Amino acid sequence: MRGKLMFITGLAAGFVLGSRAGREKYEEIRANAKKVWEHPSVQEAAGVAQAQANKLYSESKDKLQSSKLGEKLHVTSEGTSSSPTEPLASTNSKPTGSTI
Repeated sequence: MRGKLMFITGLAAGFVLGSRAGREKYEEIRANAKKVWEHPSVQEAAGVAQAQANKLYSESKDKLQSSKLGEKLHVTSEGTSSSPTEPLASTNSKPTGSTI
């Protein structure tokens, strides 16, 4: 109960402070965040992190497939349309049927 009360109190304080700051402050924070995100060193770090994540994913996928559990999962998933180790959606692909 105490946790819920603290959460509601924090939510109310955030709402009041946020509404006092207004749309202008929000836009200023948003513009600064966008500027930081577009900085070359941040983009380079994001690229390195993405490459490491992809490498870890590939290594984990290979280890899982070569393990007994992976073999068991592969046998049970042969009747399905996708493997449980394949990503569900790519973040780099554009949605099909888009009119944009």
